[in-house]
Amino acid sequence: MTDFATVPDAPRSDNPVLLAALAADLAAVDYTVDGVTALLGEEAHQALGRDQVVPALLALKGRDEPLATVVRLWLLAETVTASALADALPGTGPDVLTALGLVEAAERAHGGAGPAAAPEAPEAPAAPDAAPEAPAAPVLLRAAVDLRPYGWAAETPGGPDTNLWVASDLGAHQRPGVLRRDHVLGIGQASLTLAQGTIRRVVGRALDLGTGCGIQLFHLLRHAHTVVATDVSVRALAFTRFNLLLNASALGLADADFDPANQDARVSLRRGSLLEPVAGETFDLVVSNPPFVITPRHRGEDAGAQFTYRDGGLAGDAIVEALVRGLPDVLAPGGIAQMLGNWEVVAEERPDGGTEALWPARPMRWSAGGVQAWFIQREQVSPAAYAETWLQDASQGRDREAYADAYADYLHDFASRNVAGIGFGYALLRRPEDPGPAATGSRFEEILYPIEQPIGPHLAAALDREQWLAARESLRGELLVVAEDVTEERHQKPGAEHPGVILLRQGAGLRRTILLTTELAGFVSASDGELTVGQLIDALATLLERDDAEFARALEADVRNLVRDGFILPADTAGALP
Repeated sequence: MTDFATVPDAPRSDNPVLLAALAADLAAVDYTVDGVTALLGEEAHQALGRDQVVPALLALKGRDEPLATVVRLWLLAETVTASALADALPGTGPDVLTALGLVEAAERAHGGAGPAAAPEAPEAPAAPDAAPEAPAAPVLLRAAVDLRPYGWAAETPGGPDTNLWVASDLGAHQRPGVLRRDHVLGIGQASLTLAQGTIRRVVGRALDLGTGCGIQLFHLLRHAHTVVATDVSVRALAFTRFNLLLNASALGLADADFDPANQDARVSLRRGSLLEPVAGETFDLVVSNPPFVITPRHRGEDAGAQFTYRDGGLAGDAIVEALVRGLPDVLAPGGIAQMLGNWEVVAEERPDGGTEALWPARPMRWSAGGVQAWFIQREQVSPAAYAETWLQDASQGRDREAYADAYADYLHDFASRNVAGIGFGYALLRRPEDPGPAATGSRFEEILYPIEQPIGPHLAAALDREQWLAARESLRGELLVVAEDVTEERHQKPGAEHPGVILLRQGAGLRRTILLTTELAGFVSASDGELTVGQLIDALATLLERDDAEFARALEADVRNLVRDGFILPADTAGALP
């Protein structure tokens, strides 16, 4: 990992002693998520999460305590005096922070880098003695990177919270202007979405593909024995290495964990594109927040002129397709890959001469045999809305003519492939330990409403239920119970004898709602673990005068779907599955 310790324009991580001193300084001023929230107030802290700094600036007006200085410097990208920074972080101080690449001299008023020039002394009055020199103006410093607190609550009652610090490049809301092409993204909503959706079970080997500043890697170190983190950007790997060493104590890392010659070391950082750095290896868990943004090449532009943190450099959604097709090759038996992605929703001709755009069409073509695939679309936008989002993301709207050209490039690019919309969501791939038709079925669903977070435990429970179902050709001998978060809702017209609509709702997890038939509603109402599935189906057949094999087969198939989606659970596992 020493290859990434001294990369130009990235924080240095070749002196662990200095990084340990910085960690101690940051902890001493309570530069944590809770500490910053207490300083700014909940509303201003939430606004910072939306890249809005004005409420925080107002909250800090007139405040000069050490934590206020640190927040001004790294979260708000305001200038601070060297003396104030020395008082706030005495164990490191301005010289060390500058040497580490975390702060730099503020720009002079008329351009150029370096300390602000001292004002000229006033003209001396006519007197035999010269007037005293004016005091030098304080040296002003500004952030060279974004360094912010991150962490999570204790995982066991009474246990300690995990408090970390994450360095990344400054965003456009902190340093105006178009982002640099090798911009290293910080803690964004997409990275948090992936972290919340990742299944957290103890595994041997894990892969963080496209690590960026290392957010997923931090979480993987909680439950993976060894982790490989890859990225095409050398600056991203330099930021990741810095963040690992800055948080070595909190993450439980020792010097041996970074030994590049030791293949059993806990952490291995590798540079390369997609799966090239891990060719021939297998992993129990792969997570990836890849550069999935669908970005057209602008006039006269090559792939090197695009943003490495978001633009994959391939046409359309080809980078997501390449990963979905390639990830099964690096999954060990029982291994899982989880990733975020965009996919194009293409308008295709129907036999009647019309057109339709079905979002799962492309992901369905990518899914390989022998691997279970689960796609959940969380959002779909039009080509125009997509262009506006990503042009704003990189602050490309300041030059009106360039903005118009780039906007047109997006629309022409999508039109060339008949793209009617762009979807965003999760992709989960699983290589079963015992492959077979029942264990490798794929599913594609659209869930556009808010779901419970973190969703990872519920995705894990869903996979467990599918394995449970795959192991049983028939459910007739099983005892089932209704999940605790499930409620029933009935609607009927005034005066009607029976309800016209019966809905079953989940209060947790993916929060699905399904429409029940009369017989299925009866089955759910009677599922208390006392009678087997077969006994309930036979009783309903008698009650509804539907004593035929087709009725029993169809009802059992519906029951399987209810188990799969977590509405009803095996009685002996109901307390263990979310």
